[in-house]
Amino acid sequence: MGRLWESLPVILLLLVLLLHQSVSQGFEESESTRLVNEEVEVSNAPEIHCSRERSRAAWQIIQDYLTPFVERERYEIPKNCRLHPDNDLYRDQEHHKVHVDVFEWKCGYCKKSFNDEKFLDKHFSTRHYNLLNTTDTKCLADLCGALHCDFVLSSKKPKSKCNPPAVAKNRHLCESVANSCFPVSQGPSASRLHEHFLRQFCDAHTCTGNDKPFPRGGKKKSGVFYLAISILTLMLLPLFYLLVFLHQREKRSGTQDLRRIIKSGKKTKPS
Repeated sequence: MGRLWESLPVILLLLVLLLHQSVSQGFEESESTRLVNEEVEVSNAPEIHCSRERSRAAWQIIQDYLTPFVERERYEIPKNCRLHPDNDLYRDQEHHKVHVDVFEWKCGYCKKSFNDEKFLDKHFSTRHYNLLNTTDTKCLADLCGALHCDFVLSSKKPKSKCNPPAVAKNRHLCESVANSCFPVSQGPSASRLHEHFLRQFCDAHTCTGNDKPFPRGGKKKSGVFYLAISILTLMLLPLFYLLVFLHQREKRSGTQDLRRIIKSGKKTKPS
């Protein structure tokens, strides 16, 4: 019986090692199965020659620098216009993105969660590619040349020299978008938006370097600024109250010490 108790720790250690090995093996098998399934999904997904990132940038430019003016004119963009939401290949998937928190994105189709938007994009490409309508040419990224996507995506000024043929091509594309989306024959609102589009986007397609994109401004982003100020205030407010509390406590302590000194000074010396 004594020998059994002495060998009990060794037996327990062996059992723990065996359990750990079986759990690890099961985890590795499930992980390898998941990776194999992902590879199968990727291999089955059709190759789409349309940049999701640049399409998103083009859409954001439209929302920031064109939509506010369109809404002000109460103008309805025609469906044959390439800027229309129906002509964005990824628009439905973008609408099914749920930004729950800073590090949590959720798929609106299957409710699966991800800690970064890029993983959700990959999930769309592998799991929900069948929801994309690829029958027509609806790649919004194709308009990036006209809409100055590189100017927005690049934080640094491009070092390459101006290419006149490329600039002329982008300007022609820009003007064709203005003509199809805001035909001057459709009335005063369309005429004003046509002129606005030329000034806002097309005039910057030049090698002179004098004209910059979006000279007429766009959507106000003050809400982000006020949100940052509010968060900063909430963070500093407890610190402020703590400093006030410590100051008041130190002040009370000093007053009490002063009173003790005064009282001790008033005591009569024994004769």
